[in-house]
Amino acid sequence: MDFARNIGTLMIGALLFSSCQFEKSGATGWNYNDSKNGGFEKAPFEEQETGPGLILIEGGQFTMGRVTDDLTHDWDNIPRTVTVSSFYMDEVEVTNFYWLEYLYWLDRVFGADYPEIYKKALPDTLVWRSKLAYNEPYLEYYLRHPAYRDYPVVGINWLQANDYCAWRTDRVNELILIREGLFEHYPNQINEDHFTTDAYLA
Repeated sequence: MDFARNIGTLMIGALLFSSCQFEKSGATGWNYNDSKNGGFEKAPFEEQETGPGLILIEGGQFTMGRVTDDLTHDWDNIPRTVTVSSFYMDEVEVTNFYWLEYLYWLDRVFGADYPEIYKKALPDTLVWRSKLAYNEPYLEYYLRHPAYRDYPVVGINWLQANDYCAWRTDRVNELILIREGLFEHYPNQINEDHFTTDAYLA
């Protein structure tokens, strides 16, 4: 019994002693955050919170352009090194249900005074039409029918996708600020009176 108590006391003492030590520089061996050493501070690092359903894609460099011999000697695709910053990307495609959530928000906020904003976000359902194919049920039901809610949204152009990403960023940031007590929940957002990250940071 005394042996177990002594071991426990020794372990707690070792833990306290190790937690009181300063972190040392890997380059010089001097202590960080030590006022006797000039006080060079190493601030604790907190990673950015990842939004729901997103994964981090680490940035890097790659060679864009022709990387093999140009046999025709056109030299119209000169290789150059391009740097891409890290970014977040969805783990899966944006579903019809998520797009309907976006359309609902646009209609609730802008529908009465600016219906063109809602109409601009509607997918092009004519992408289902092709020669010698009967895809009229997809044309009519694919976006809104509950059976297709977990299918990827189709008929979206680059501008619509960009607007969706901006909207999603604003909604995630709004929720984080409300949760942290830095912003008050305001459910009656109408027209320009809605949360945007840019307006909050300005």
